[in-house]
Amino acid sequence: MNASLNDLFRPDIASMQGYVPGEQPGEGGYIKLNTNENPYPPSPLVLERLHAACNTDLRLYPDPNAWAVRNKLSKLFAVAPEQTIVGNGSDELLNIILRSFVDPGQKVVYPHPTYSYYQQLIQIQGGKQVLVDFPDDFSLPDDLAVAGARLTLLVNPNAPSGTLLPIEQVADLANRVDGILVVDEAYVDFSEGGCIQLLDRHPNIIVIRTMSKSFSLAGMRIGFGVAAPELIAGMWKVKDHYNVNRLSLVAAEAALDDVETMRTQAKRICQTREQLTLQLRELGLTVWDSSANFVLARLSSPPAADLYAELKRRHILVRYFDQPRLNDCLRITVGTDEETAALMRALRELLES
Repeated sequence: MNASLNDLFRPDIASMQGYVPGEQPGEGGYIKLNTNENPYPPSPLVLERLHAACNTDLRLYPDPNAWAVRNKLSKLFAVAPEQTIVGNGSDELLNIILRSFVDPGQKVVYPHPTYSYYQQLIQIQGGKQVLVDFPDDFSLPDDLAVAGARLTLLVNPNAPSGTLLPIEQVADLANRVDGILVVDEAYVDFSEGGCIQLLDRHPNIIVIRTMSKSFSLAGMRIGFGVAAPELIAGMWKVKDHYNVNRLSLVAAEAALDDVETMRTQAKRICQTREQLTLQLRELGLTVWDSSANFVLARLSSPPAADLYAELKRRHILVRYFDQPRLNDCLRITVGTDEETAALMRALRELLES
């Protein structure tokens, strides 16, 4: 065989760059403020039921329809169970949506900068990526409704800025787009937003959420989507039949039985976020108003890449993006009050020196 093994891939796969998640250190001792994980544990009810579920039933397949979880989502959001779908994290749901609605060469639009994994998903599907720049304040771009777009993707609150667009603007955008508007609400539980209420009037909206952030279940990989029944039925044809494992379904059910724990911890994180924002601004950094469990901070000096590296040497991880418009910024996950205090001590020392 003379050809390189790389030549056997589809050309667009061979040439693309894979998505690089936030660093997961192989050793302990780090203050981890780089991947937007919740610093607090999941509901005790989740742990209790997971312990009970670790039995001989693990030899059996999980419920391919995830009916127990979908019925709980139905009650929580006052929608029909047929309007819901459960996925292996919200990333799987994004993958399902791309595969369901986009043929090779068709337009997929999203504002930039935002969740960078969208680029890889579009490339894998062979879609045509159309980027529309956010203004500096991350308000809704006037020209986001692109003619002929099959999908328009909108993270709200946005990542990595944390900024939240008013629901009225999302509704107006849904009226103007061609095709489907996907509202990615991974961080919505840290805000006063939420677009599920728009579905009755805007049947071209798909709302997706994750239980990784606010429910402290990043390790269980649970996401869910809510949309018109016809859209969910079509997406159901595309999803893997046993896409969510037994233990993740148990964890999701338990978490939804104890939503108050999530809300209490989300409120606590929001309080710490406000203090972190204030303290970073007092140090001279520009910080956008965030409605998520992280903040985006811009600094003119020293270079953000150097500050990231110095913090890492002190075993404090934050997120640095080596890309235009973000390469002078650090994204900082909101940790516990103790973790935040340690971060601020290190930043003060580094900036003063």
